[in-house]
Amino acid sequence: MAHISFEESQQILKENLPGNKDSEKVFLDTALNRVLAEDIVAKYNNPYMPTASMDGYAIKYEDMDKEIKIIGRNPAGSFEFNKINSGEAVKTFTGSFMPEGSDTLVPIENVEVRGDKLIVKEKVERGYSVRPVGEDFKEGEVLIKEGTLINAGEIGVLASLGKSCVYVTQKPIISVLATGEEIADINDEVKMGQIRSSNNYTLTALARSFGYDVKNLGIAGDKRDEIKNKILNALNSSDIVVTTGGVSVGDFDFVKEITGEFDVLFHGVNIKPGQWIMVAKAGGKYIVSLPGFPYSSFVTFLLYVVPIADAFENKQSIEFLTATLRDNFKKVFKKTQFVAVNLSFENGEYVVDTRGKKSGSSGILTNLINTKALMWLDEGLYELKAGSKVKIIKFF
Repeated sequence: MAHISFEESQQILKENLPGNKDSEKVFLDTALNRVLAEDIVAKYNNPYMPTASMDGYAIKYEDMDKEIKIIGRNPAGSFEFNKINSGEAVKTFTGSFMPEGSDTLVPIENVEVRGDKLIVKEKVERGYSVRPVGEDFKEGEVLIKEGTLINAGEIGVLASLGKSCVYVTQKPIISVLATGEEIADINDEVKMGQIRSSNNYTLTALARSFGYDVKNLGIAGDKRDEIKNKILNALNSSDIVVTTGGVSVGDFDFVKEITGEFDVLFHGVNIKPGQWIMVAKAGGKYIVSLPGFPYSSFVTFLLYVVPIADAFENKQSIEFLTATLRDNFKKVFKKTQFVAVNLSFENGEYVVDTRGKKSGSSGILTNLINTKALMWLDEGLYELKAGSKVKIIKFF
């Protein structure tokens, strides 16, 4: 089977991405990192009256050069003295409403108080430290647009609006299944010829780091019926079923046969690592069968699972950026290659290098320790000089 190019695989995937999932209503304290499914519109001005932005004395600007009478004080939350006349002042605290008739707040450190008399020692401009009506937002203004990822700032605005619940897009549900007789689970005895399973744990953690709902289905051996039953059962409760192993050309690679019973978008892409990646649609759901090598499965999860999951939730979890290469790099594989790199931000730009990273097979899982990005190298054999600009995929 001839492999397609990476660019072609991405185009096919793009043309077959799902639409957004339906919305659901959640409590505000569970809305962090969710995608907003409604426009948030202000129903009033904030502040809805002129408000002091610091402690001081509310006065009329034209009284600045006069001796002014202090008629009272308005602590935050109190508005006993709601009006002043010419020649009067009210001691006003941060967050308090400005009395009607006042237009300027003189800071405490700018005045001298003699009994009930106020003398301004250091003048300020008209309107000083007064928050105008609607300074933060105005009635009818769209404050947060549908499709916004809710972070701490959005939580604060929603709380200030009295929104105890909010509509968000439902999360995609991903099931992860590792396959192969050669892998033992985390607490199992490792027999001769076996290795400890890491893929299902790595990919479950990766999926959770992006905020998806994920189920770790454990391990299925190289038994066709067992694998098929687990995939079919997972499809009943998941949007995406991710498998690892069993997609190349081995005698016991049954995953490719089972996935092949569905609407296969492609099987085999000219990339390193992960050339035997296989993606299929199952109605409105997806089966993404990844290679078994740990590094391969990690990279192909980023390249093929994340775009599908993000489309379900209407968000973008990874960034495609440009960085500067710190050291010379020789590309020795013709395929499009994705290399684990160290990432730093220096002098206003991203810088990458492979210092401390091991070279070898796609089974080197330790290259992912402290890794936040992949360097994306197009097809061909070539050398890159230090200082070259390179494409990167930033995922943390």
